[in-house]
Amino acid sequence: MTSSRSRPARALLTLTALLAVSLAACSEGPDRTSAAPASGGGAGAAAPPSTPAGPTGTALRVETVAGDFANPWDVAFVGGDRMLVTQRDGSLSLVTGLGPGARVTPVAADLASVYARGEGGLMGIAAAPDVATSGSFVTCQTHQEGGRPVDVRVVSWRLSPDGTRADRVQDPLVGGLPVNPSGRHSGCRPTFAPDGMLLVGTGDTARATIPQDRGSLGGKVLRIDPATGGPAPGNPFAASGSAAERLVSGYGHRNVQAVAIQPGTGRGWSAEHGPDIDDEVNVVIPGSNYGWDPAQGGESPGGYDESVPMTDLDRYPDAVPAAWSSGDPTEAISGAAFLDGPAWGDMAGLLAVSAQKGEKLYFMRPGTGADENRIVEVTVPPELDGEFGRLRGARLGPDGALYLTSDNGSDDVLLRVTRA
Repeated sequence: MTSSRSRPARALLTLTALLAVSLAACSEGPDRTSAAPASGGGAGAAAPPSTPAGPTGTALRVETVAGDFANPWDVAFVGGDRMLVTQRDGSLSLVTGLGPGARVTPVAADLASVYARGEGGLMGIAAAPDVATSGSFVTCQTHQEGGRPVDVRVVSWRLSPDGTRADRVQDPLVGGLPVNPSGRHSGCRPTFAPDGMLLVGTGDTARATIPQDRGSLGGKVLRIDPATGGPAPGNPFAASGSAAERLVSGYGHRNVQAVAIQPGTGRGWSAEHGPDIDDEVNVVIPGSNYGWDPAQGGESPGGYDESVPMTDLDRYPDAVPAAWSSGDPTEAISGAAFLDGPAWGDMAGLLAVSAQKGEKLYFMRPGTGADENRIVEVTVPPELDGEFGRLRGARLGPDGALYLTSDNGSDDVLLRVTRA
């Protein structure tokens, strides 16, 4: 393995021991509040057995592409060997080169309205399928006016051919996503689906009624027509009188951090923060409820009640059980991307999921047939087990490599991961 850090001389810990070490750590950031363990209802699928080793013992090569970032949130590939990296404070950088020694240059863009606080700021980014010729990409960002947080919004941009400047095209493309002044549970990561539509995972901003309210854009997976900002064709609530509900694909989420597209099926899989237990990976099934309801159907005397199950199957028997759940404690999973291409060999088809609090990368194997909506195997590669601190972004590059960002607050890095 090649890295910017020296690997500590230590024996491999079991996953159980790693979880115990991380129990006292912060799950989501400085605004995180603790919650009692969930009781009743069940949280969906239990985590399958995990091992601190790569699939079939496969070694990985981990290289530092570039460094000196501060909270890099996400990566988008914009043609050739170029990629854009968002930083939470409202900075946008162009990275030229897909390997070590890549050149990092600032991109001039009007991002003065970004409200960077807590879990909010300049967050997810996704490049349009035709970005190499059009320069089109979108960002998720918290928006302020006069220092006051207004909303979380999706903004569309056009990158100049030389990559030095980005100009707004539609601001907002989609606005009105709820925002918490603390930045808590802001979401927000966009991904283009194979049909060209835009999937956006959002957070519930720690407000109790939002996840189950289909008239709110928080705590949802949205499906958007990127040309108009309106509902994508075939959305499950297209006949609704509510403009917000027409954008909704799935609801009943807490804080969706990523949506990844499974090769060969085109299905979306989401990664989501739980409270103190049960981070979840879910299959995106249009029209479905995922069962998070901290308002307890409006009966919660304490407002945002995080003692409820992540997937409350007692209150919502038709809710979709999680494909994978972290159990106790959470790992603060964040980015997600499927491995694809011949260079991965028998690892192709695995879902790579980054963890912030857990400071690791998971490889998750979806099942087939009757198990197609479940994760049936989980492994943790030792090369990415605590070696780089908190991991946030995860995207597959045009070269087939997996690209990750660390999220430690300073001297953060962009990593390139391949089979050794």
